[in-house]
Amino acid sequence: MEPSADHALKTLFATQRQAYDAHPYPALSVRLGRLARLAQLTRRHAGEIEAAIARDFGHRSGVETRLAELTTLQQAIRHARRHLRRWMRPRRVGVGWRFWPARAEIHSQPLGVVGIMAPWNYPWNLALLPAVDALAAGNRVMIKPSEHAPATAELLQSLVARYFDPAELGVVTGDADTSRAFAALPFDHLLFTGSSETGRRVAQAAAANLTPVTLELGGKSPAILDETTDLDDAARRIAFGKWFNAGQTCIAPDYVLLPQRRLNAFAEALERAVRQLYPDPAGNPDYSALLGSAARERLIALRREAEQRGCRVIEIGGDDATFAAGGKLAPTLILDPQQSLRVMREEIFGPLLPLVGVQDMDAAVNFVNARPRPLALYAFTDNPAHRRLLLTRTHSGGLVINDTLWHIAQPALPFGGIGTSGHGAYHGEHGFLTFSHQRSVFRQSRHSSVTRLHPPYRRWLLRLMGLF
Repeated sequence: MEPSADHALKTLFATQRQAYDAHPYPALSVRLGRLARLAQLTRRHAGEIEAAIARDFGHRSGVETRLAELTTLQQAIRHARRHLRRWMRPRRVGVGWRFWPARAEIHSQPLGVVGIMAPWNYPWNLALLPAVDALAAGNRVMIKPSEHAPATAELLQSLVARYFDPAELGVVTGDADTSRAFAALPFDHLLFTGSSETGRRVAQAAAANLTPVTLELGGKSPAILDETTDLDDAARRIAFGKWFNAGQTCIAPDYVLLPQRRLNAFAEALERAVRQLYPDPAGNPDYSALLGSAARERLIALRREAEQRGCRVIEIGGDDATFAAGGKLAPTLILDPQQSLRVMREEIFGPLLPLVGVQDMDAAVNFVNARPRPLALYAFTDNPAHRRLLLTRTHSGGLVINDTLWHIAQPALPFGGIGTSGHGAYHGEHGFLTFSHQRSVFRQSRHSSVTRLHPPYRRWLLRLMGLF
């Protein structure tokens, strides 16, 4: 990292720290104003944002960008503005009778300077969605976008500088060295979204400053079907969740578990669903490209290994040559892969979908529980007993019944992982609390009976008060 870039990074942090120290508790009107400017920035420049993301991907469905990057962000801002007054209000809590007439409250206090490290797969949304919560909580915010989406990062930096004072919200661009220096800053809270491997390094860097971290990682999110599942309906919903953004989504279904006898029928249903959703996917503007040739080559290697090990592989819409010109890869099904294959050991993060046959729901639950806890679990079942089984015997960041992805668009639900899929959560009030210190406030009356507990101690009184 060049000395000038390192100096600029530290200068921005010092600027935000000084601004927070001067105004540590922004009023409701100030916070609402910042959120309004963030909404205005995104609304006015939607076309530029869409074009920048398309440049980074080579091709990105414009509708997917509007849905995943812009609409979701605007919805989160509206939700925060609507509820912020209530979130900021101190909360009364009870006190023990021995301390009456004292009062106790919990105040949500801004932390200070919050750092956000964003990934490349949703480069606008995952940079600014955490910022909504952090700004609502009254913090100053620094964002480090991914260097793998440079056009979006440069636009984000330019627009934020036009709408915000750097003491409020600032964007730092740069390579991996800049990311490492960013993670090492003494933030009051650091949120990272990305791979588990990088998340571990970020957490280690933050630990040097005892900086609390929220890690939004990935993992292999399963979809589970049972004997009651309507295969055509489940196929369409899973196809949407899997091939939205060509599978480059941290909560995309990573593999499907279903009764062995229904596997071939479900594969056929998925083929039909893909052809309905993405006719001619190679040339279809609704089907997105992969970001970078390295990602494409990695996915081809995963598929090739499965083919060489005898798995049935179904490419939908053409072969590699058909898709190569647009930087895309065919929606692909891999039937009954061995568990030793990379496609079953690594997070796929692309348009490959393994289908794994199991004996029954208990076997599916055991399969999931034998692996690291996923960021999402999708269950397609009309059986109440199976729903209870999944609720009580599995762990995942989120559980979705009879659909995929849409839980992330609910501002009232916390979003976060568990175990290797991350820790901590944000979105809506949960994000407000993540980026706030829950400060205990105890107000004692001048006429409190608690003074009777002072020395010299009277044992008869302590017994009367139930303390001895």
